[in-house]
Amino acid sequence: MILVTGGAGYIGSHTSILLIEAGYDIVIFDNFSNASLVVHQRVEAIVGKSIPLFEGDIRKKEDLNKVFSKYAIESVIHFAGLKAVGESVEKPLKYYDNNVVGTLTLCEVMQAHGCKSIIFSSSATVYGDPASTPITESFPLSATNPYGRSKLMVEEILRDLHVSDSAWQIILLRYFNPVGAHISGSIGEDPSGIPNNLMPFIAQTAVGKREHLSVFGDDYNTPDGTGVRDYIHVMDLAEGHVKALHALPKVTDVMTVNLGTGRGYSVLEMIRAFEDASGKQVPYHIAPRRAGDIATCYADVAYAQEVLGWSAKRGIDAMCIDTWRWQSQNPNGYKEN
Repeated sequence: MILVTGGAGYIGSHTSILLIEAGYDIVIFDNFSNASLVVHQRVEAIVGKSIPLFEGDIRKKEDLNKVFSKYAIESVIHFAGLKAVGESVEKPLKYYDNNVVGTLTLCEVMQAHGCKSIIFSSSATVYGDPASTPITESFPLSATNPYGRSKLMVEEILRDLHVSDSAWQIILLRYFNPVGAHISGSIGEDPSGIPNNLMPFIAQTAVGKREHLSVFGDDYNTPDGTGVRDYIHVMDLAEGHVKALHALPKVTDVMTVNLGTGRGYSVLEMIRAFEDASGKQVPYHIAPRRAGDIATCYADVAYAQEVLGWSAKRGIDAMCIDTWRWQSQNPNGYKEN
């Protein structure tokens, strides 16, 4: 049995589908602070079977103990965490409590139940402002905000855990910029409040929920002056987790892997691709740069191919088409349309 913490969230829900399709039995654990019960119902409908669900908080041992006492958990895929960069700057203690303390509690409960196998949902934010691109796993680590720092802290904690007990099997997956949705259009990214990422802003503008999009800075040293990022389809990302789970039993040291496509697209390229996919205009205006934003960020993905046999298959067209299918079918996300 695989425990998927944060399994009702954006990446967790898409990964849960592929885990079941790959033959794994899973149990989902989520506190629904940034997710909906509707997600669980739709995932069950897609896979055609019921999935055990626990509502609980990873910071509470009693909540986690209920799951580990009921099921023989062999491995954990740990998605649960807060992820809004701006909010993390305003509320750092909230982020350290949830992301760092929550993971400490999870690891303590895992250890108590003899489960020492974990895949951690990390982030390319641990590279801070990289000196060059593409970014390899061996680049220096730093963080420019509490969200990124919380991911970095958890990575260090997991490394220390492995040093203390080599029986721990640990894979750290550093995501670049997840976008897209399941091909059914029934699950996708539904940020609560103001989105933190570009693609939901574009999609919500195209569907008429927002009047226009703000493009932060057009004077970067990039082909069109706007920021360049490595966008990866969420289903490719989900496949990366299934591959990591296959690899986990053979891991003898902490394995760290970038999950990206290995190429970057600018903000304006993404807007144009989305207009082509949706047939809708996406009005935008240029706004000042945001503090902490960097010009270019994309992954070196050779190591993922080498150790996981994984590479991203879906391009910018599929990213935009699948996002538009989700957004147009669910203009209000998981709330009643």
